[in-house]
Amino acid sequence: MDRLKGKVALISGGARGQGAAETKLFVNEGARVVIGDVLDGEARKLADEVNQKAGSRVALPLHLDVTRADDWRKAVDACEREFGGLDILVNNAGILNTKGIGDTNEEEWDAIINVNQKGVWLGMKIAVPAMKRRGAGSIINISSIYGLIGSGGSAAYHASKGAVRILTKTAAVEYAADNIRVNSVHPGVIKTPMVDIFEERELDAIAALAPMKRAARPEEVGYVVLFLATDEASFVTGAEYVVDGGYTAV
Repeated sequence: MDRLKGKVALISGGARGQGAAETKLFVNEGARVVIGDVLDGEARKLADEVNQKAGSRVALPLHLDVTRADDWRKAVDACEREFGGLDILVNNAGILNTKGIGDTNEEEWDAIINVNQKGVWLGMKIAVPAMKRRGAGSIINISSIYGLIGSGGSAAYHASKGAVRILTKTAAVEYAADNIRVNSVHPGVIKTPMVDIFEERELDAIAALAPMKRAARPEEVGYVVLFLATDEASFVTGAEYVVDGGYTAV
């Protein structure tokens, strides 16, 4: 229960789905968490639930549009002001559309890139100075199996998640001397609200392509993120962790 005792985490897109699962896992292991999201009501509801269960104020909801540097600065300031510092950043926020290269318009391309790619860069850029003040840190960037392989469609999503993979490695090299570890996690099909754009039978058909023949629960990704956040992963940086039921092994 104390794998993250004394640590402070900032989770973008933390109000629901995978981010909410990570929030709960982190708090259960002793962390205090700032839940950053544009879904203000859902973030407040999750924070209230977590705080009530903990019997103390261990989670703080905060409006965070990951495309806005000022929102990131306010989130990092809140970590330091309310909880004393920042040790862990999970760049979890992301959006999806399934259009191919020719069908994607410029506005749609920019929207995906701004959240999924620019948001990760801004988060790291603004969080790192606070981590340096703590003397160490762990950054976990959520990419996708489609940051490793291609498929027909989802062109902007694929491009953004591939960029997250390489940006992670660049940051790992750049910040190793500061004792800040940076790793990426690559989920396959996960049952979260982001995939609600698919009909259930479509999602099941995609999931069935993996050797394990099913989609994952958000917690199954969350446990990998948790490990990377802990000191157990003290010699792990620049790595990519695939959580896909064997999908990319086929």
